[in-house]
This record gives sequence, C-alpha cells and structure tokens, in this order.
Amino acid sequence: MRPTSNEQALAMAALDAAPDGILIVDDTGTILKVNPATELLTGYCPEELTGQSVSMFLPQHMRSKHDHLVQSFFLHPVSRPMGMVRQLQLLRKDGQSVPIDIALGHCTMDDRPTAVVYVRDMTEMKRLQEDLHYQATHDGLTGLANRWMFMQHFEHGIQRARRSGQMMALLLLDLDEFKDVNDSHGHAAGDQVLIEMARRLRSSLRTGDVIARLGGDEFTVLLPDVPSVDHVLQIAQKLQHSLSARCQIKMVEVSLSASIGIAAFPDDAQDSGTLMRFADMAMYAAKAQGRGTQAVYRPEMSEALGERSQIHDRLKRAVETQALELHYQPQVDVNSGEIVGVEALLRWHDAELGNVSPDRFIPVAVSTGLIHALGDWALETACRQAAEWAARGTPVRVSVNLSAQQFRQAQLPARLQQLLTQYGTRAELIELEITETEAMADPDTARQVFERLCALGLSIALDDFGTGYSSLSYLRQLPVSRLKIDREFIRQVMHNHHDALLVRAMIGMAHTLGLPVVAEGVEEVAQLEFLHSNHCESYQGWHFAKALPAVDISRMLEGVDRTTAFEQRQLAERRTPVKQPAAPYPQASKATLSIAKPLP
Repeated sequence: MRPTSNEQALAMAALDAAPDGILIVDDTGTILKVNPATELLTGYCPEELTGQSVSMFLPQHMRSKHDHLVQSFFLHPVSRPMGMVRQLQLLRKDGQSVPIDIALGHCTMDDRPTAVVYVRDMTEMKRLQEDLHYQATHDGLTGLANRWMFMQHFEHGIQRARRSGQMMALLLLDLDEFKDVNDSHGHAAGDQVLIEMARRLRSSLRTGDVIARLGGDEFTVLLPDVPSVDHVLQIAQKLQHSLSARCQIKMVEVSLSASIGIAAFPDDAQDSGTLMRFADMAMYAAKAQGRGTQAVYRPEMSEALGERSQIHDRLKRAVETQALELHYQPQVDVNSGEIVGVEALLRWHDAELGNVSPDRFIPVAVSTGLIHALGDWALETACRQAAEWAARGTPVRVSVNLSAQQFRQAQLPARLQQLLTQYGTRAELIELEITETEAMADPDTARQVFERLCALGLSIALDDFGTGYSSLSYLRQLPVSRLKIDREFIRQVMHNHHDALLVRAMIGMAHTLGLPVVAEGVEEVAQLEFLHSNHCESYQGWHFAKALPAVDISRMLEGVDRTTAFEQRQLAERRTPVKQPAAPYPQASKATLSIAKPLP
C-alpha cells in the first residue's frame, strides 16, 4: 500500500525539521536524498550530495572497507541505535573532521531496499565529556592533577621504574603558615597564592614530571628517572627557592616557604601507599626543623611520627579540656629588687606523657595548626589573670608571647579588645612580646600591626633582642616599649669578652632610643652585677625565681612569700666572704609559642 500524498507531505516535513542529518541511501551506498541539517553538518548542499557514495565522508584509505560494510548491512538489514560505535568521524567539505554518532534504519523505496542514516554532531557532547573528565582528574583551582589522577600516574610510574630499574622520587610539599594568608588577607587571596605556587612549580620542573595538588596547601611531585637522591635534593632546593620568592596579591606582598618530604623508589619502598606514608613522615620532619627545609625519609622517622601523632592527639585534647597552665616568671627591677612584671609561659602536664617540654610540643602545634588555639588560650588566660591580680590590689604587668602566626592574623587587635572588655583588664597591664626576627622580617607590616595594638593601650616588647638584624633606622620606626636581651648573650657575659661588649652595645642602643631593657636568663650574682653596672633596668631568670604558678606569684605580690632564690643567695653571700660559684640551677624551659624564637 503506497503512502498517500498527505503522508508523504508529513514525512517530508519531519525530514526537513529534524535537527540531525538524515540521509536516504540505496543498497549500493548511493545517496538518494538528504535533509537540510545534513548541509549544516557536512558543508555540502543537497545537490552536491545526491548521487554520491556515502563513503565520501570518510578518508580515502577507509572508503573501500566502508563499501563492504554497506553491502553486509543490506544482506542482513537490522536497525541500529546510536551509541553502538565509538570514535566515528565525518569528513566535511572544508576538510575538517567532526565527531559523529549514527543510527541506522531500513525501508523499501520504489521497490528497492534503502537505509535511513541518522547522523548526529557530537562536537558539543565530546567537549562536555572532555570537560567532565578534566574536572574529575584535575584540581579546579590550580589546573594541576588531583589526587586521583596523581595516583594513576604514580602507579604507572612505579611499573615503569620497576621495568627500567631507574630510581623514582616522590616529593610532598606543604606551604608553611599558609593559614595565616587566609586569616590575614581572606580566602580569595589564599586562592591566588595557590595558583601562583602551582605556576612556579610548573616552571621549575621537567615536562615529564608529574605535579598535583592533593588538597589545601599540600602539593606533590613525581620525579621519574632520577640518578640519585643528591640530585633530588638539588631539585627540592630549586623548588623552595622558587616558592619562597615574594608574591604580590592585591597590592599586598606575601612571603611563603615550603617544607618538603622526599621518599624514593625502590630504596625506601616498592609500593605507592608506603612511599606516600614515608614522604609524609619526611615532610613533617622537615617542618620540625623549621620553615623552608627538606628532609629525606629515614627509618627512624616512623618512631618519631608515632610520638608526634600521640603528642598532637593529647595536646588537642588538652586544649579542648583546658588542661594547660600558664606559669609566670617575675621580671625584677635591677636596683630595687621589686617585681615590676611577669612573663606568661606555657606549661603542660599530661596524664599519659607526664611533663611535656615545649621543645616537644610547640613544633607539633605549629605544624598542625594547633598553635592558633594555644596562642589564643594563652592570651585569654593572661588577660583574665592580670585582671584578677589588679582586682586584689596587686596589679602587675603581664607579658605574653605572640607566635608568628598570631602576629600575622588580621583579627588580632579585635580579639585583644574583646578579651580586655570581657575580663575588664586594663590595657596597660598587658604587654605583647614578638621576637626581633619576626618583627624585622617585614618592618613595614610589623609597624602597622604594632600601631594597631598600641592604639588599644597595649605595650610591645621586642623579644630575643640581638638574635635578629635590627638597625636603629628600623627600630626607631617601631612603637616598641621595651627591648629584651636574649639569654644566650647573658649566659656567657662573664666569660666571653665579645658577649660582654655586645650586651653593653645593646643596652646602649636601647637607651639611645629611650627604651628600657629586660635581660633574660640571669642565673648568677655576677651577671646581675654586670647588668647593674651597665644600667640595665630589669631582669628575669632563675637567679630570682623560675616560672611559677599564678598562686605563688600572688603570694609574692602580696608580700606573703618574699624569700626568693635571689634573697636566699644574698643572705648566704653576707655570711660567706668567699665568692660562691654559679649555682647549679637547671636551665628553664621556655615556651614562647613561636618557632622563630629558639627554645633554651
């Protein structure tokens, strides 16, 4: 039964309106008819296509094979939906190849078998698939490979290295103090820093090296075919030099560094999981050494990581349960012997670990970010204690050490104002200590931060004076109230002529600027006499008293307990005319909440 004229008109309208290209092809592969969409797809007008072989859309070398496929189809015609054949390409009139998909149908036209070929342009679909694949395998911010993609490269790299017998190195990089960038300048600035760090990594490595961002501020690099570990260390140093260059972000210069852990195949391990774990251990060992260093995995790091993990877990719990304590070391007037201030020092006694020295837990706090919580707790506790002493009629200045991370936090002044208001603490009773090294790292920024803090009525002490690179021109720009001479200079002041000259010079420089001086680490009468003869205003150290709990300081301030180690030794010296040797006091362990400040 032949179709009616209305049915034919409807079929032609449907053919013309179809968005896909449609070709009617006879059993010889000759094109009998095409719809308008075919012209858009192929670039040929209908007149150019009618009567031509459908193989014209294929490269010359594929046409003969395609003709055989056409014959096979007509011998056993079966309808076929799209998606049955992958990687199909259509050759346009302009010579460009277009990715396509086809569906096949069959019918009889004018008593001859014919095929209906539906041709769909897959360009946009392919682009979407490629975009989805890229998003699934790359970091959306930096464009580097993501963790999943990196692990695919890693596994293949191990297989190649195993076949070739070549060494392959894995580097884990963690940006030091990156959290401070987000805290001080916002997450948008942090993102720009990460993008810049990724660019620098790309420009510093070979084409065949694999770079990935694992998440946050952690990156990883795979170095195939390296001759030795020494060569890998040279590459790590090159990366650190590149990453440490100052970065301009929205009119603000940011300076970062990276800690790098290194593990090698096959020397350290032969599987990806173990190599990643070992590189992670090495990276944390590098962080413990200070900023901007690298470390190669060593077997003993496994034990150190276990201890670090235990300290981190216990320290986190101590912060959460308020199990920490501040002790206070008196600062004493050299002339009168009166207590003129105290320095708040962090102490931690753990039920499992016992007394944990700051040398052990401060590096862990810095590398894990707990230093922020520790520093904030110390500030709050010191403000509360200063208000309590003032309310009891024994006000005393309390000095609190600021970590490098706290110092860079944009919200620090607001947080201090909140604490002063919350506890009713007079601002002049709080002194903030920042190390000379940290202040001099960026004097202009330090001056701006100091001015904001001083505007609250707080005072600033420059700690560990003499260990950095201060100059009169810089110091006179900083609104500093006091300079503290580092204990290392005081320790040898009676035995090392050079140190004695330096201490005299530092006291003289401070007085030239109109600043009083506090000497740290005074343990001997002779040291105190030296400071007195050189007009140093005050001192602190075991010669007078160690850092004590707040209740003991309260007794001192109230006059209940004035018998300090200083007074005891003065009495002993009056009774014994022979000069006594330096008392064998153990050296105080000082937690400064700052890795920039060396722990004694």
